[in-house]
Formats: sequence, C-alpha cells, structure tokens
Amino acid sequence: MVEILVPISISLGAFAMIVLLRKFQNAEKLKMIEHGMDPNAHSPKTRGKGLKFALVAIGVGIGLLVGSVLDSSGIVYEEVAYFSMGFIFGGIGLLIGYILEAKQLKEEEKAEQGDKG
Repeated sequence: MVEILVPISISLGAFAMIVLLRKFQNAEKLKMIEHGMDPNAHSPKTRGKGLKFALVAIGVGIGLLVGSVLDSSGIVYEEVAYFSMGFIFGGIGLLIGYILEAKQLKEEEKAEQGDKG
C-alpha cells in the first residue's frame, strides 16, 4: 500500500507546483499591466534552445557509447564510465552550442553596424 502512495504523492506535488507557478506568473503579469508596464519587457530572449538541446542529447549519447566501450574493455568501472563520459560529452555539446551562439551574435552585430553605418 505504501509503495503506491509515493508515486501518487510525487505526481500530485509536481502538478500542484506547476499550477501554482503558472498562477503566480499570471498574477505578476496582471499587476504589471495594471501599473502600465509591459509584461514581456523583462522576459529574456531565448535563442537556440533547440540547438542546445540537440547538442547536449548528441553529446550524452556519444558519452554513453564511449562509456559502454570503456566498461566492456575493463578500463574503467561501469558507473564511472557512464557518468563521466555522459557529463563530459554533454558539457562539450553545451560548449559547442555556446560557441555557435556567440558566433551568431557577432555576425548579427556586424550586420546591424553595417546597416547603420
């Protein structure tokens, strides 16, 4: 009986948290509108989320593959191989995403300066 209560309570807690977060976000936006502020002015621009997610997923996948090879060859213990390679290659994916985003921002800034100048 207790085993079934844990997943149910976790699911209900997660659902309640999401509902309350959305409620407070909506209340915040309404207050901003009441005071004559633009509610979308403070929200950060999200750029390249899909690319970052894809690069991290590819990196973790490659990391798990390399971890499997290291584990089967007996060079490194199983847990160490999978976790370390997953994090290393996932981090490399994030780094590549950051570099690509920085490069794109520089190109956009150059294009804006070229249009103004």
